[in-house]
Amino acid sequence: MTKTKLAEHRRSILATASRLFRARGFRDVGVAEIMQASGLTHGAFYGHFRSKAELADHACRHACEEGTRHWLATADLTTLLDRYLTPAHRDNPASGCALSALAADVARQSPEMQKSYANGLEGFIGALERHMKEPTPEARRRQALALLATLVGALAMARGVAQGEPALADEILTATRETLRGRFGA
Repeated sequence: MTKTKLAEHRRSILATASRLFRARGFRDVGVAEIMQASGLTHGAFYGHFRSKAELADHACRHACEEGTRHWLATADLTTLLDRYLTPAHRDNPASGCALSALAADVARQSPEMQKSYANGLEGFIGALERHMKEPTPEARRRQALALLATLVGALAMARGVAQGEPALADEILTATRETLRGRFGA
């Protein structure tokens, strides 16, 4: 097999694992399912990763890098808020923000996985810092951290009640979006 084909397979495995882990968590997705959904055999897995834990770590990084690229390509904070705090994003964790989809699961993972998540978090913080108007880098970082925590928390809460109390889920998203737009002049 060529290096190009191997790299293509690895990208496919990472993209598939990233989607499945965001949708259902690390424990509820098996290697066989990931490989089948990637169009590859289970045996091919070990040519790319030593273990499911290693794949999960790489998939977390992949999802965070993908999300950061998307946020960096978003021209303004209003657009970012209006895309992030929506029922569509809430209802589709597989294609959404890795930070909110994986936060609870990552807390139960290894220190290595938590470090990967933290590195991913730094990318999102940096993407938000460029929208902050505070005069110092420290103040911009503080505001970006608070904003990010609010976004992730609001989305997690809305997901937590979406099936049982859909009106409350929508209210969480709307109230958070409107409050943040007012606070950040977006």
